[in-house]
Amino acid sequence: MKNNKENVKLHKDYPIVCVWPGTGLPEGQEQDLVDWFKTEFGVKVQFLEVIFTKPDRGDKGPEAGGRSDVFFAVHKEDVMKFAMPKIQIEARWLEDVLDKGNYRSPIYPHRVFDYPH
Repeated sequence: MKNNKENVKLHKDYPIVCVWPGTGLPEGQEQDLVDWFKTEFGVKVQFLEVIFTKPDRGDKGPEAGGRSDVFFAVHKEDVMKFAMPKIQIEARWLEDVLDKGNYRSPIYPHRVFDYPH
C-alpha cells in the first residue's frame, strides 16, 4: 500500500478517527480488519488508509516516525465502547497523535489535519 494523495471520505456516523501506530495491513485485507474489530470488540469501524510516516525524528514511542500506521474511523455509537479496547491495542485518537509533536516535526502528511479530530 502507498500513501493516498487525499483523505478518504468518512461514511455518515463515523465522526472519530483513530490511528493504530506501527500496524501494517496488506492490500486487500481492509474488510478483514473491519470484521476483526466487529468480532473482537463489537465495534463498527471504517478503514480509511495506511500511512507510511516520515523518517524517525529520534524520538521513541508513538511520536517517532518511520513506520506504517492504520487510520480508521469509529462509528458514533461505538466511540465509548471502544475506549478500553483502543488502549489494549495501543491505538490512539487522531487528536492525541496530532497534539503530540506532529506540529513541530510532522511525520504525517499535512492533509491528515483535515480528518475530524
